[in-house]
Amino acid sequence: MKVLLVNGSPLPKSNTLLGLKEMEKVFSAQGIETEIFNIGNKDIRGCIACGRCGELGHCAFDDAVNEFAPKFEAADGLVVGSPVYYAAPNATVQAFLQRLFYSTRFDKTMKVGAGFVCARRGGTTASFDVLNKYFTISGMPVVSSQYWNNIHGGAPGQAEQDAEGMQTLRALARNMSFLIKSIALGKEQFGLPEKEPRVWTNFI
Repeated sequence: MKVLLVNGSPLPKSNTLLGLKEMEKVFSAQGIETEIFNIGNKDIRGCIACGRCGELGHCAFDDAVNEFAPKFEAADGLVVGSPVYYAAPNATVQAFLQRLFYSTRFDKTMKVGAGFVCARRGGTTASFDVLNKYFTISGMPVVSSQYWNNIHGGAPGQAEQDAEGMQTLRALARNMSFLIKSIALGKEQFGLPEKEPRVWTNFI
């Protein structure tokens, strides 16, 4: 079993990365393999709605999104950590997730998703809500913790002082480990949920 950890911070010693490493310790103790994928310092452009991914089977822009896509397909869970910029995940994280989720057409049903955000002070719950939208449109169970998934810190390393925030991330990783293992057992016995043919509508 494997969980991918996406680091959306561009800083080499960020509090976001600190939070991911705190979760990584728990996953390791639970026997779950992990890989941290740093995207915050990469040049990732936004989606331009060209539709080429439907023809190519991958995004037309060949960058970290296409590199990550096969890892995502093979993984059991995905954690996205992002710093908060103006009460939202930073632009690189949003560009990465928008193109990743739109261009990958494989079934994401029952892959487990979790996001967490890091801020000096405010904007965390709004940012956290944005991350969860990617999971909930994709049939991915969203993991909960003992509080909303956020940590606080400004200067590098400061989040270590946020005892409640770090505990929240540890609880999140434990809950995620349990859910991944439980889903694996459920798939063996019951398979995946039945799907109806997709209906596409608009409001015009």
